[in-house]
Amino acid sequence: MAKRGYHHGNLRQALVDAALTLIEAKGPTGFTLSEAAKTAGVTPAAVYRHFEGREDLIAEIARQGYEVFADLLEYAYEKGLPSDREAFEATGRAYLAFARKYPGHYVAMFESGVSIQRTPELYQVSSRALGVLEKSAAKLSEHIPADRRPPPQMFAAHIWAMSHGVVELFARNSPGSKSPFPPEDLLETGIGIYLRGLGLIPADE
Repeated sequence: MAKRGYHHGNLRQALVDAALTLIEAKGPTGFTLSEAAKTAGVTPAAVYRHFEGREDLIAEIARQGYEVFADLLEYAYEKGLPSDREAFEATGRAYLAFARKYPGHYVAMFESGVSIQRTPELYQVSSRALGVLEKSAAKLSEHIPADRRPPPQMFAAHIWAMSHGVVELFARNSPGSKSPFPPEDLLETGIGIYLRGLGLIPADE
């Protein structure tokens, strides 16, 4: 049975998929490479043909996650245009949607402790994702008077932090962090308050 794995069309991806299942069930440090191999239906020795260790396997999951994440952010941004504000708000919602739909990837990306600089490929794609937020923030910040305009990188980091906080506290079924409001509403109103404070939303809107 185990030898079947040597003939998989894509053993590397089979191991990634197996590890994703384990991450969702046990967290990024709750499984071994042997368990990933068993879940994929291969021998533990086969894993080392593709990955040096568990962190390399998790880094590949994170890389694939960032690819999807960056594509999702870009799609949301483009869909919100031509309104710079709607495009910016859409990227925040896309963050929450990604965390809901791809929990294993999300954990590998943000909760595994694996550095985005572990591989050039991981760093490149994570930078592409952040670049979408910064581009969106830069365009929106042009509507703010220069003397009150935060740097686009700070602007993007604020929304990233707000989105991440809503996901971690209220969209992941974390114990002791119940909210009477849906995570989507918390994020939407939070972004609205932030943008209103910068004068990007009229006070009566």
